[in-house]
Amino acid sequence: MSKADGLFVNMCQEILDHGFSSEGQIVRAKWEDGTPAHTIKTFGVVNRYDLQEEFPALTLRPTAIKTAVDEMLWIWQRKSNNTKDLKGHIWDEWADESGSIGKAYGYQMAQKYRFAQGEMDQVDNVLWQLKNTPYSRRIMTNMYNFSDLSEMHLEPCAYSMTFNVSGNQLNAILNQRSQDILTANNWNVVQYAVLVHMLAQVSGLKAGELVHVIADAHIYDRHVPIVKELIQRPQYSAPKFRLNPDVKNFYDFTPEDVIIENYEKNPQVMNIPVAV
Repeated sequence: MSKADGLFVNMCQEILDHGFSSEGQIVRAKWEDGTPAHTIKTFGVVNRYDLQEEFPALTLRPTAIKTAVDEMLWIWQRKSNNTKDLKGHIWDEWADESGSIGKAYGYQMAQKYRFAQGEMDQVDNVLWQLKNTPYSRRIMTNMYNFSDLSEMHLEPCAYSMTFNVSGNQLNAILNQRSQDILTANNWNVVQYAVLVHMLAQVSGLKAGELVHVIADAHIYDRHVPIVKELIQRPQYSAPKFRLNPDVKNFYDFTPEDVIIENYEKNPQVMNIPVAV
């Protein structure tokens, strides 16, 4: 059985059984009909995924892995903040008429900073350090730039990555301030698992452990019955994952270089309401 399924089920059960409800509080998010979107949350969830052991895609429901990878590359490779550069439509709610989401996500990754080895952006600095100073304890990125928050249409949810090399193994911590568990949890896990695999491959390393830290892990009130049904579904073995071994440059990767095989999964959950 997929260990990612087990982690997801345990996390959801903990939130449902012991989470804190925002009922009675003033909340920012609203449903399409204007009703306040309340949540049940757990603070400080930490999930660990051994990427050598399995690829952490849920089998409880399908994750659109290549679409998720396209979004990750939109931020990390294309360094874009414009939805017109993106195949999916997840960000459309936050885009202006030009398609921009403001000074968020890819915009932050494209900003150049001055380091000891010269001027480069955050992604290029990670790539340089993994090849030249892999045992550094300073290999990290951060998209939560306070000076630009007022010009972001959405403040970053998954905002920071810290990379750490042990031997020939690349490990990473993904920090997330907030997560809608039903709609986004496995989407983000899959994205950053693929990112670790890609960075490891082009740096002569092996993908190791991905640690996902979520400050506010929440289930929306209208998602509760969906989640209760979802976590009772049968669980299958994790799919097989591999990357195109011919890609040696991070900027050459495309979603088509991600090969997923034997992905047995339950039916998709349709018409999930999304709070904005």
